[in-house]
Amino acid sequence: MIQTPLSLTHPTKDMPKPSITLYGIPNCDTVKKARLWLTDHGVDYQFHDFKKQGVPTDLLPGWIAAAGLDSLINRKGPTWRKLDAATQASVVDAASATAVMLAHSSVNNRPVVVWANGQVTVGFDEPRFRAQLP
Repeated sequence: MIQTPLSLTHPTKDMPKPSITLYGIPNCDTVKKARLWLTDHGVDYQFHDFKKQGVPTDLLPGWIAAAGLDSLINRKGPTWRKLDAATQASVVDAASATAVMLAHSSVNNRPVVVWANGQVTVGFDEPRFRAQLP
């Protein structure tokens, strides 16, 4: 009987997860472009689906500190425009923005990428993505 090492039969158990995580919504055109670009450049990454997995509450403070509220909240998109005026006006600081981003995941600009070096970028910009490659 031939025995296969555990790492070959259960690669996700023993192999490290990719150190890059791309957060977004799979049907978003910008997310599609970013994912295609990463794949075409052989970059191993993990995808976090806001719709299925939610917005990661524990990471939002770091994203806000790194990218700023104006980068993270898409005030031009349809989700923002559908919010009532009182909700829109309530977004004045990190706490209020966090509440809206958690309640309405599509209000987040996408993709949010946490790179291997810990840097956070929002949106897809090819030169900025290229600069992250080793």
